Formats: sequence, C-alpha cells, structure tokens
Amino acid sequence: MRMSMFLLGLLLLIGSAMAEARPYEDHMSYKDPNQPVNRRIRDLMSRMTLAEKIGQMVQIDRSVATPEIMKNYSIGSLLSGGGSVPRPQATPQEWINMVNSFQNGSLSSRLGIPMIYGIDAVHGNNNVYKATLFPHNIGLGATRDPELVKRIGAATAREVRGTGINYAFAPCIAVCRDPRWGRCYESYSEDPKVVKAMTEIIPGLQGDIPADSRKGVPYVGGQDKVVACAKHFVGDGGTTRGIDENNTVVDWQGLMSIHMPAYYDSIIKGVSTVMVSYSSWNGKKMHANHDLVTNLLKNTLKFRGFVISDWQGIDRITYPDHANYSYSVMQGLHAGIDMVMVPFNYTEFIDTVTKLVDDKVIPMSRIDDAVSRILRVKFTMGLFEKPLADETYVDQIGSQAHRDLAREAVRKSLVLLKNGNNADEPVLPLPKNASRILVAGTHANNLGNQCGGWTITWQGLNGNNFTAGTTILNGIAAAVEPSTEIMFSENPNADFVKSNNFSYAIVVIGEQPYAEMNGDNTT
Repeated sequence: MRMSMFLLGLLLLIGSAMAEARPYEDHMSYKDPNQPVNRRIRDLMSRMTLAEKIGQMVQIDRSVATPEIMKNYSIGSLLSGGGSVPRPQATPQEWINMVNSFQNGSLSSRLGIPMIYGIDAVHGNNNVYKATLFPHNIGLGATRDPELVKRIGAATAREVRGTGINYAFAPCIAVCRDPRWGRCYESYSEDPKVVKAMTEIIPGLQGDIPADSRKGVPYVGGQDKVVACAKHFVGDGGTTRGIDENNTVVDWQGLMSIHMPAYYDSIIKGVSTVMVSYSSWNGKKMHANHDLVTNLLKNTLKFRGFVISDWQGIDRITYPDHANYSYSVMQGLHAGIDMVMVPFNYTEFIDTVTKLVDDKVIPMSRIDDAVSRILRVKFTMGLFEKPLADETYVDQIGSQAHRDLAREAVRKSLVLLKNGNNADEPVLPLPKNASRILVAGTHANNLGNQCGGWTITWQGLNGNNFTAGTTILNGIAAAVEPSTEIMFSENPNADFVKSNNFSYAIVVIGEQPYAEMNGDNTT
C-alpha cells in the first residue's frame, strides 16, 4: 500500500512537471513578436522540413497560383509579372481580395508562414488602373532632387499597399552607358554619382532605417511601407552596344567605380532585396557568379536581406534557355540566389532542388542561408503579425496629393535645351492669350505614348482608354485663355499650317512605348 501511494505520488509529480514543461516546449517563438528576429528565424527553421524550406525559396506568378498550391507547397512568394492582373481595370478591392485569398492559403499551411507578394511598381503602382504614374527614372534623374524621389517612393509604397501588395521590384539602379539599350529610360543617369544619389527612393519605399541599425540589415518601417529591391546586380547598363541581357566588358575597377556605387548606398539604407541581372560580366552570367553574389554582396558588403533571381533568370544560365535545368539550378543556388522567380514550372524547380540536396550537390547550409534571409525580411516587415491587406490605404491610389506630386516631378524633370536665339527674345513662356495655336505630334493626345513601357502592361499601351490621366493636349487646353482657339492635327501638312495663321505651334513627339529588349536599337 505504501509502495502504491509512493508510485502514485511520483506519477503525479512527473505529470505536474510535464504539464509545466509542455507550454514551454510547445511555445512557438517564431510567432512571438517580442522575440528577437534571429531567435524567431532559428525557431521556425528548426520546425521546417526540407520541402517547406525549398517552398519558401520559390516565387511564382499569380496566374498559376491557387490558395491550395500556396498551402501544399509552402510557396514563399507570388508576383504579378508586367500586366498580370486580376482582370483588366481591376479595382483596388479586387486586388486586395486576390492577394488575401492567396495569403489565406499560405496561412493555412502546417506552419502558417505568410507569403510576400511582389510587383513591378517602377514608376508608381503602374500595373494598376487609375494609380498615379510618376516619370520614369530617366526623368527623375534629370530632376537632380533626391528628396523629391524619396517622396515619390513613399507615395508609391502607399499606393502599392492600397492593393494589398507589400513588395516592389524597385528601384532599378542601372547606370546606362549606351543609349541604344532598351532599358535606358529605367536608369536615372549615365553618371554613377546621380544614380547613387537617387537611391534615396529606398527609404521612401521602406522607411528611414533606425539610427542604431547594423549595416546591411533589411528594414521595412510599417504598414505604409513596402519591401524594396535594388536591381539588376550588377553592370546591366554597361552591356556591349547596349544589347539587353548581354555582356558587360569592363575591368574590376570600372565595375566598382561605375556600376557598384549605388549598391553600396542601397545596402547602407537597408534595402531588403537585391535582384540579379540577366547580363554577364566579362562572359560570366551574373545568375551564376558566386564571386560577386556571395563573396562580394553577401560576405564583403554584409548584405543580410535576400537575393532574388530575375524572371526565369536561372533558365537563361544555359543556351538555349532551360537546356540543362539541373545544372542551371545548381549554378544559380551555388552563386547565392536565395529566392527564384520560377515563375511557372514550380514543381520542376522544387523536384530539381530536392534531388540536388538529396544527392549532396547542394549543401543544406546553402538552403538554410537562403531561407533564413527570406524569413528575416518577412519578420522584419511585420508580415507574421499583419499578413493580410490593410484596407485603409485604398484611398491612396490615384489620390490628389499623389497626382500633385507627380506634376511636381514632371515640372522638375523637364530639360530646356535652348530658349530663343538670344537672351533678349526668349521663346518661352508662350503667351496664353494667343488667338489660334496648333498642337501636333504623335504624343500630344496619347496617354499611352506619354506613359511609356511598364504601364498597365509590360510593354505599355497606345491610346487614351487604358487608365485615367491628362494628355498634353488637354493640359494645354486647360492652360490657355478661353478665347484661344486650339487646333490639333497629329501630322499636319504645309498647306494646313500656312492657311490657318497660327500664333505658334507645340509639337509633341517621342518613341513608341516598349520595355526591355523590345526597345533595343542598333543605331
């Protein structure tokens, strides 16, 4: 009897101790916002399977995603490629509903790791109907006004958040050295000092880093800010003859002095992600360049955010694209790419990485480095605490304050080459009370031509029906006196001009919209 009582007491003590220990053991530190970020990362990674880790390294386009795929594969990120939208002219609420639907799929997974959603918001939230469109980078560089660019970053962040999205693939900090390059308008300048100054857009997008922040640690300061992305690492603006995605031939000193300075500043300002360039440096594909991505960017510059590939960038390590996919994946991950923009064949990528790890071709340390970096950004931005859209920012999209800011940017971006034959008789300003004026040219009454590429669709559009805005013709009509007669002719002949006795003519011309290699020009 005494022995039975003793055993019973012992069992009760053990049971009590286990009951006390269980809450501690079951406590998920990664879900506790009061824990340090590194502890949350370690705790979450200790619970993750290999499949869940590889899933976090995957970014797929929304067009192939479902909430079930997000859940079952633990997909780390989604994106909208250029023009990949819920529907044409989708409302902000429709964007939010779409993003939240995918996010709820992620949250229902075993560990509930939220996904991050990326979009090419490169001159405003430019995929979105009626969003504010700012000048492209070439115009912003011409302003020589970093503080203005920072305000544009903040406005863009609010409009991106207004659609439930939290990651912008911006800024492009390429240094365009050849105007034949089709992406030259995405470059702030051919002068690395100007490009470096314009990295002030990063604290606009992400927020100002705290005074005690360590160099290279990513920072996103609140629900009205987004994750930024410095791109395309490195040398994308220096390719031979300006051919997009081609080879940049320059020595080490040239690479460091021309193409790298803006990355130093971006990292100091807490940029969260860096996108690798399609281009090569002296014949070596950047997506496979371990020396620059891992040794320089991560180890020397102490970048602690995550490195992301470009769209199908790993496929293009070989020629033809996707020719030896296993080799390309191995090379890309070995180089130091953490998140891979697949964007469609995600099961092939997951299966390939799994086999490479199982065969010990890719070490677990490389997988763990990638996942820890991705999770660091997600924890830093508060994604675990507030994974769903904050709908209070819906009214920021196309707001009057943002449109006023865009007008200020346009004014400051204008470059006057010459004003009259001499200083005594300037052409400008034009009189508002003229009797009759001619407005002509392909871009005078065409919003699509005014906005260029990366507007609503990847390549941009022609015409006035795709979004809201003011054409130059409409702007002139609003500026002149009511008594002034305006005549518009896109391509008037000499007889038309002579017979109408115009006080003056305003001719508005330019390129047709394009993006990336479609804009390359051999001349």
